[in-house]
Amino acid sequence: MTEKSGGFIKDPIHGYVRISQTERSIIDTEPVQRLKRIRQLAGSEFVYPAANHTRFEHVIGAMHLAGALAEALPVDLSQHQQEQLRLAALLHDIGHGPFSHVFESLLVKYLAKNHEDFVPWLVNETEISQRLESADIDPKILGRLAIGKLSDKKQPYLDQIISSGVDIDKMDYVVRDSFHTGAGYGSIDVHRLLYTMDIVENNLSVDGTAVATLESFLLARFESFRTIYFHRASRAVQIMIVKALEGARDELRLLDFDRPEDFLKLDDYKVWTELKECKNSRKIMHDLETRRLLKCAYEHTVFSREEKLSDVIANEHARADVEKEIARKAKITLEDVIIDAPTLPSVPYHSTADLQPVDIPVFRHLPNGKKEIVPLSDASRIVGVLQTFMNIVRVYTKEPYRSRVETAARQILGEGSHSGKTSR
Repeated sequence: MTEKSGGFIKDPIHGYVRISQTERSIIDTEPVQRLKRIRQLAGSEFVYPAANHTRFEHVIGAMHLAGALAEALPVDLSQHQQEQLRLAALLHDIGHGPFSHVFESLLVKYLAKNHEDFVPWLVNETEISQRLESADIDPKILGRLAIGKLSDKKQPYLDQIISSGVDIDKMDYVVRDSFHTGAGYGSIDVHRLLYTMDIVENNLSVDGTAVATLESFLLARFESFRTIYFHRASRAVQIMIVKALEGARDELRLLDFDRPEDFLKLDDYKVWTELKECKNSRKIMHDLETRRLLKCAYEHTVFSREEKLSDVIANEHARADVEKEIARKAKITLEDVIIDAPTLPSVPYHSTADLQPVDIPVFRHLPNGKKEIVPLSDASRIVGVLQTFMNIVRVYTKEPYRSRVETAARQILGEGSHSGKTSR
């Protein structure tokens, strides 16, 4: 780097991450430092005890990968553009609320926003703006690039580096989440993927010679969805936190943040403590702290969009109607029946469509030296399998009502798997 080094950060995934002085100055801002108090996988620590890593180390890793990719791409990216990409990756998650995606359900439901909507606001309205300007970087441009919405028609790949089917965000968290949970799906050589990427027809593309590595990456995402992000017990915890947040929303004024400083006060530590003290959420928090979790009484995996259960997955009103029906049949109160599906905003992947690799261009080398985009399904048989529709519907309830809810759910939704009985 041409500017003086800002030192090194030791990362368990990528080793030593070199940072510039500009990057150090942004890392030391409140919006980035706050990420140390927001866990990457809220709820997963109830299943995987070491899954206490935070958004902070993830954005450091994403920044490192953005720099590695920007350097490796065979296009003429200036030092200034490379620095912008690194900083965009560093700032891409500053809009997350407490408990990461769990808080998202409140943002979507009551503000019609998601965490990305807050990134440009925080970039432009905090000390980040001034520090970027001191480094001759336009905060408005960087705020858009940080969420993959720069929309530069001549260089669409700049957005794709930050947000696409195979972006630096996913390349970091798939490996990092696997490492911290011990789930074992993250042994992917992401640098092999990086170094075989190119710009073809102005889009970020993967060399067909690296299809095996790309397949490993896609399979890891898919397996992580089932074993980490949508694990039964993790989801039980997340559902309980959502219920606690909903109950305490007005009393704690959780969505009253007109100024960045009000938003930045919200982190896992503060909100968890306040939820424990709030009358409407105290009981749920006590249940969490003594690991009295909701239990999965019914589970069914849907492989067809035509199946009746698809409505329950996609439609909030359909879900509410089925919850009422199950509660009536099981003779329990409505609040003790919760249908869970990946479409909810508290799940990082809202459907298997988000996991599908159809938007990843792959190219092959022609004898005349040119590069040609080929359909990913032609380059890989595995990808064809991964494009199969799959979604999961679960019904949760309290332990004493489990068998009654299972019976009612099976009558209404059809025979599900009995695996829910084994979840802790």
